[in-house]
Amino acid sequence: MGGEASSRHPEEGDGPELPPAVPDDGGERRQLSPDLFLPSRRAAAEGVRGGCARSGSASRARPLMALLLPVAAWTHLFGGLLLPGPEPGPHDLVVVQHNVSDENTDPAGTARALADAEPDLIALEELVPPALAVYEKTFAPNYPYHAVRGTVGLWSKHPLTGARVMDIKPQGIAATWSRGLRTVVHTPHGDIAAYVAHLPSVRIRASGLASSRRDESAGLLGKAIAAEKLQTALLLGDLNGTVNDRGLAPLTSRMNTAEQGFAFSFPAAFPMARIDQVMARSATVHHIRTLPATGSDHLPVMARITLG
Repeated sequence: MGGEASSRHPEEGDGPELPPAVPDDGGERRQLSPDLFLPSRRAAAEGVRGGCARSGSASRARPLMALLLPVAAWTHLFGGLLLPGPEPGPHDLVVVQHNVSDENTDPAGTARALADAEPDLIALEELVPPALAVYEKTFAPNYPYHAVRGTVGLWSKHPLTGARVMDIKPQGIAATWSRGLRTVVHTPHGDIAAYVAHLPSVRIRASGLASSRRDESAGLLGKAIAAEKLQTALLLGDLNGTVNDRGLAPLTSRMNTAEQGFAFSFPAAFPMARIDQVMARSATVHHIRTLPATGSDHLPVMARITLG
């Protein structure tokens, strides 16, 4: 199914965009307490003490302990994300999420790169003419179904129905701003409500970081997903925040995020955070990873989702 795309309207407000590379805590940067690392720190310390007793030199072990403590703490908190996911199953769906950038000079190359990964679904943001027509033409042979509303779109190997705009526009932004889409994907394993969204950016102002519009948009999207009647729902989008950002709590409190993988997606030149997200309700998001760079300032992310 096709749709009309509107030209991109920048968000109002001063200051450059700043996707949060560090999770926030009620508007303030989160401080990690040493108590969080206590189990790993104690285990590492005991191991080093044992080594010291055998070698008879505690002073030599101090540099080693200083190295092991942060490694042990990091492994305790994040090591599970590095584990390989389970083998693909018969009810798996592979999806790709990518902010293609409205300044992308090679939309055809970007589309070919995404299609080469052979996902079932491809969600894109910052779709503007004339690049939109290039994406539609390039994807057409392998993705016969698609829906575009505003500047976001979804391409699918499975039929789509009921595509409509999702109004996630915060107050004070131009009426033509349209960055939300909801449609139904008819997979061989059942119907899925698919949402594609591009939340407002976090911006730098004289008073500090401004995320109120992003947070308001996340709240509107969270309410829509909470009211979704289909049991299984997917969310793919540039959410301009990490899954640990409390501003995205209306979404992360209702949906699952990836069990394995970091997939830092922004900025493409030196990725520091994953602000491009894949989430699911009544389904499991398994390993998530990035794909090679395209003509965008974001990296594409690909995830495997187990239905049922």
